[in-house]
Amino acid sequence: MLTNKGKYGLKALVDLAGLEPGQTAFVTDIATRNNIPKKFLDTILLELRNNGFLRSKKGPNGGYALSKPAEEIMIGQVIRALDGPLAPIRCASRTAFEACDDCRDPASCQIRISMTQVRDAMAAVLDTMTLTQFVASEQPDQDLIAGE
Repeated sequence: MLTNKGKYGLKALVDLAGLEPGQTAFVTDIATRNNIPKKFLDTILLELRNNGFLRSKKGPNGGYALSKPAEEIMIGQVIRALDGPLAPIRCASRTAFEACDDCRDPASCQIRISMTQVRDAMAAVLDTMTLTQFVASEQPDQDLIAGE
């Protein structure tokens, strides 16, 4: 499941992807526009900068901007940077595998096998989706959101 940290990070990247080339945005402005707690966003933006997704500039004309074009930023990489592995459970992770204490045989565990398929399906979408595609994706059908 995507955490608030991951969700807020994606919202901030979408916000920054909308800037004109060369333009930057202050944390306070990004937080206000996206209804994100500023202190939490400070931490998230620093992490995104440290992972190479953002650049920052200090001073009155400073702020944050994407460090590379939106079409070069993959959503799967962003989520992994902020939230860790995509796998819904540790034993289904490729990068952070950890066997369950209660599992006798991970190789034949149906839960692990099924969750590995879930991980692979998520990775197939998120690892091929750029920030540009993410920004341009259609808005969900309001009937689906309402549960109709």
